[in-house]
Amino acid sequence: MATESMSSVLVLNATYEPLSVVSMRRAVVLLLKEKAELLEAAERELHAANVSMPVPLVIRLVYYVRVPHSVFVPFSRRTVMMRDKYTCQYCGAQPAKSELTLDHVVPKVRGGLNTWENVVCACKACNHRKGCRTPEEANMPLLAEPTRPRYLAIVVLSAQGPHEAWGKYIPELAQETAAGIT
Repeated sequence: MATESMSSVLVLNATYEPLSVVSMRRAVVLLLKEKAELLEAAERELHAANVSMPVPLVIRLVYYVRVPHSVFVPFSRRTVMMRDKYTCQYCGAQPAKSELTLDHVVPKVRGGLNTWENVVCACKACNHRKGCRTPEEANMPLLAEPTRPRYLAIVVLSAQGPHEAWGKYIPELAQETAAGIT
């Protein structure tokens, strides 16, 4: 079966709650084994010797999968950048990844910690301008308060980017799309 290995598919639990993002190949296997049903599809089709099916965009598991309440999202440069959507949290710029840095809201030299609530993505110019001051002292307000991300947010952001069909199943994406943030 000729699949597009780079395509991602949103997987919903039996209760229609977003669960994860999987490769198209994995989604097709779940569909063929009847462990999932197709909810949203692209106009293109996948073809094999005996089977033809629409390219899946959103699937729903037939059986409920219990998800642990507290899922650990590792704190790293990559996950902070994904949480902040590779956007400077001071000026809103979206430069190349190599031009982005991590900035401590409360600088490390003043006791700031490496935590989700104290580290944000910043362009090099803003990070340099802020220096060892707090955003208030530098008169550089944050665009968004840094928080620990929910597991689903990181899963969705780690894909190549959400498909517009996912919006009706992930309210946060629908709000961002409506606001033109994606």
